[in-house]
Amino acid sequence: MTNKKYNAVFFGTPYFAVPVLESIIKLPYLDLKAVVTQPDKPAGRKQELAPPPVKTVALDNDVSVLQLEKIKGEEFEREFKKLNPDVAIIVAYGRIIPQNLLDIPQYGFLNIHASLLPKYRGASPIQYAILEGEKETGVTLMKIDQGLDTGPIISQKQIDIAPGDNFETLHNKLAKLGAVLLEESLPDYLGSKIPPASQNEFHATGTKIIEKEDGRIDWNKSAKRIERQIRAFAPWPGAYCWYNNKRLKIIEAALAESVINLEPGKVGSRDKSVLVGCGKGNLKLKIIQLEGKKPQPISEFIKGYPEFCKARLE
Repeated sequence: MTNKKYNAVFFGTPYFAVPVLESIIKLPYLDLKAVVTQPDKPAGRKQELAPPPVKTVALDNDVSVLQLEKIKGEEFEREFKKLNPDVAIIVAYGRIIPQNLLDIPQYGFLNIHASLLPKYRGASPIQYAILEGEKETGVTLMKIDQGLDTGPIISQKQIDIAPGDNFETLHNKLAKLGAVLLEESLPDYLGSKIPPASQNEFHATGTKIIEKEDGRIDWNKSAKRIERQIRAFAPWPGAYCWYNNKRLKIIEAALAESVINLEPGKVGSRDKSVLVGCGKGNLKLKIIQLEGKKPQPISEFIKGYPEFCKARLE
């Protein structure tokens, strides 16, 4: 790479974008002109305004921050052009970039996506990778076009999904992996050494935005599927069912090694383990949380609710 400095603008909002932003700030060949992020939003029990994690990092490093409700329109286009960006990098910004902005940087808008595209395009690639039982996943550096995660691929980096990985642990691993991928690939891309390659549409799959209702457990599904659901939706929306008309969240569970004959949703016990019948197999409960209570190991929970071991979960 030459000694040329490239003007860059970063678009991002949540924690997933933070490791990439921190890398960009340190890269000697990038001159970070501004960070574009979403407005402060109410958070916590008191619903006090809280800044996006990306904003906090930017201000701590004396980087100019632009917070906008929307980026469509001539006003932001003029502001963006004034920054004279050679390249824009976007990670979990939460808004679709209109074509008039995509056309401004010479090297385009580059995106870090949390899957090995073309698999799992869309808003929830990490959850879907766990839910579908993938053994590995990764991150993709791609050039954005007007489609949803359909742009040409610059590079990818793969990681194994550990048996105990849930959304939170895998999310944090992929956030850091994205920063590594950008550092490794960006110099060659800017130096025209990596031609972006079109995605293979034949292998493309999509994801949808996760809703609270997606956490509801259907005990007619297999124990394997429900165990993956618990990990995919931890900590939000959480995998839950109903016990005595109260929401019961399953925080941690495992596949039962020794299976007993239980109807779907019926609770039983064997060898000091508390099991729930599923469409196929049994789920071994480890940590649960009853509505209005704190999370508890199942061994502690049944001391207060001994009748639970003969209950039916809905």
